[in-house]
Parts: sequence; C-alpha cells; structure tokens
Amino acid sequence: MRLLVTGAAGLLGRELLRSGPLCGHEVVPAYHSAVVAGGVRLDVRRRDAVREVIRTVRPDGIIHAAYRQDDWATTADGAVNVALEADGARLVFVSSDAVFSSRESRWTEDEPPRPETAYGAAKAAAETAIRALTPAAVIARTSIIVGSDGTSGEELRAHQLAGGEPGSFFTDNIRCPVHVADLAAALLELLGSGISGVAHLAGPEALSRYQLGRLIAIRDGLDPDALRSTPGVPSNILLDAQRTQATLTTHLRPPSEFLKDR
Repeated sequence: MRLLVTGAAGLLGRELLRSGPLCGHEVVPAYHSAVVAGGVRLDVRRRDAVREVIRTVRPDGIIHAAYRQDDWATTADGAVNVALEADGARLVFVSSDAVFSSRESRWTEDEPPRPETAYGAAKAAAETAIRALTPAAVIARTSIIVGSDGTSGEELRAHQLAGGEPGSFFTDNIRCPVHVADLAAALLELLGSGISGVAHLAGPEALSRYQLGRLIAIRDGLDPDALRSTPGVPSNILLDAQRTQATLTTHLRPPSEFLKDR
C-alpha cells in the first residue's frame, strides 16, 4: 500500500515511517515545518494544498496524525480537509482521549464526545465531520504516548525534573498511556483491516502523570524521588480499549510492561 502519513515529524509519525515499510507499505511522509527527508511539505489548514499533495502522491491509505493543541485550524479544519480530499484512500484519523471529560468510569467507543478543553473540542469536531464525510474511515482515539528514545513529552519532562529543573508532575491527572510502537502497529493493522468507525487505542493501565514519570525515571536509571508532584486540576479520563483490543493481534502493553527496560 502507498501510505501518506501526515504529522510525520512527530513522535508517532516517525514511528510510522519506521514501522510502515516493515509491514510492506511504501510510506510518504508529509510535514509542515520540521523537514522530513523524502517527504512533502503540507499545510493541512489549506484545502488546496491537501488536494495537491494527495493528487501528487496518490496514496492508497492515509494516516492523519497532524495536529496542534493550540490551533483549531490545524486540528479540526485540517482533518476535515484531509477527509474531503482523500479521494477514495483508506483513512485512519488519530484522535484523542481529550474528546471526553473527567469521570471515574472508563469511556467506551460507543459514547459520544464530551470535551472540556478547546483541544478536545477540536478533535471532537474533526471526528464528527470525518464520520459524516468518510463513514468507512477509522477514528482511532489514543492517550498519552510514550517512547523509548527519550523524545516523548513525558520522557523529556521526567529527565528535566530529575535533573533539577523547576516544575512538577500532576498526581490528579490520570490517563491510560500507550507505547508509540504499539500504537503505530495498531494503526497499521487497522489501516489494512475492514474495520470502520471509532477504535480506542490506549493501554489497559491507568496511571497519573506522576506515576508515569516515576516509571520512566526508574527505567532510565534516574532517581524517581527527585521528581516533584502537585495535585493539579483533577482530570480522570480513561479509555476502555477492550473491544478494539479484541479485534487486534497487536498487544497494547501497560506501562508497567513497556517501561521495564528500553
């Protein structure tokens, strides 16, 4: 499959560029500002630019991972532009647990979005449009993404705090972290499947950002007790991924497993 990956310069995009060819795909990276070798520059906010890139690349599939948390035009309008111009390509849209609000129980794939943040609202708007424009698309919601090379946000934060930089991890911000390699493998598996609609791709283990930071520190030989913590605004957003996991051969590991070693 000829696969176009948007947001190719990001953590997930880079992993898709690595793992896609291993699954037999010819991967074409699309980037906005940070140049990716062999890729095409793309501003998803411009529908004409999206149209031109898709007409040039002629992909069989698209994994749309481009977003900016503080920019509605990129996160929401950009996703709509990709859906409008997909031209029959198989579309997998990477969404977020931020489409939901805080509560004690887990959110399932069948529940409608209830965002509490502007970023969550942008992702929810994109989901709604994609479901209307391309019903065969996959909307893959995920959570905090962690890597093994120290470049994910939580890894960088843990190293900074362990090194004495100011700041802290939240104890009352609870999510279901997933490893970037597991997420990329699951997205590629969904791409090649006949599945459509909403899929939850998150780990089975709920952790606070502070607990996650400590696990990262231990894995990387840092002092976990050097990490400072603060309650923060209570936010408990947990994805129930059991239904999606049952359809996949890819195992979405818990942090207690994928953070044991590099």
